[in-house]
Amino acid sequence: MQDLVLSGVKPTNILHIGNYIGALKQWHEIQHSHPCLFFIADLHAITVPQDPKVLRENNLKIAAMYLAAGIDPKRSHIFIQSDVREHAELGWILGTIAKMGEMERMTQYKDKAKKGSENAGVGLFTYPVLMAADILLYDTTAVPVGEDQVQHLELTRVLARRFNETFGETFKVPQALIQKVGARIMGLDDPTIKMSKSASSVANYIAFTDEPDVIRKKFAKAVTDSEARVAYDIEAKPAVSNLMTIYHHATGKMMPEIEKEFAGKGYGDFKSAVAEAVIVMLAPIQAKMKTYEQDPGELMKILDAGRDFAREMAESKMKIVREKVGLGR
Repeated sequence: MQDLVLSGVKPTNILHIGNYIGALKQWHEIQHSHPCLFFIADLHAITVPQDPKVLRENNLKIAAMYLAAGIDPKRSHIFIQSDVREHAELGWILGTIAKMGEMERMTQYKDKAKKGSENAGVGLFTYPVLMAADILLYDTTAVPVGEDQVQHLELTRVLARRFNETFGETFKVPQALIQKVGARIMGLDDPTIKMSKSASSVANYIAFTDEPDVIRKKFAKAVTDSEARVAYDIEAKPAVSNLMTIYHHATGKMMPEIEKEFAGKGYGDFKSAVAEAVIVMLAPIQAKMKTYEQDPGELMKILDAGRDFAREMAESKMKIVREKVGLGR
């Protein structure tokens, strides 16, 4: 069997071009060479407070965005995480073999907990274990991840090996799939911080739903530097390099070609070109999103089919896991 690929995005807000470049664009390409499962991670979303009505609405919006970005339901299966209860069940079981020290070393937990340590929930602490369950439940062998998720995937590999050593061979040990360019798109207003749906300023990101004039204004205000030279150097020129990465993914042009194109030109011309390229890149996605929004019945059919496919796989794997662990009668 070909390597199975699995990935998902939390339905906490509208997706942005960082999600597209770092995840969905890669998914679109991978689905032509691998069997794929793509889920909407609503169980992960509730590690922080959510409005129930908005969360359900976002589940459907994210599903529509997956499809609009090119995920083909004839090639890939799309489902909502909480529709497959085995994710939570396996998360609990893996939590019993995870070590406190391992969890405390998770940098994302430490970073998020710092912002409100007294209010940080247990779910935020055990988030990486649920992520491991998501992956191992389907015998996933390849996981597209950003650089900030590599630590979580390594924990998944550790838990898979530990379970296998304790209870017998059960889980496949997955590998990471990381893009060479653009796995992590940074904020337009701060190149040291990852582009984020939850950023304090809308100037940080370009949303899938942003109109052309909004996109132009955001890029016009994007941070650069004082050199007025378009050159790719992540360490010395992080803001410009980030814009070049976005332009690369929107046009297919490589970094030396981009440097040559804007040699002798100012940042105004460069940022304007990036904005227009992004507008062109998003136009077909935005059009398809509107189509799915106008036909929610078709969207539900796709999610139901994905749920049924995922449930069958998950139920089969959990039957083995329960037997190995000694659960039930």
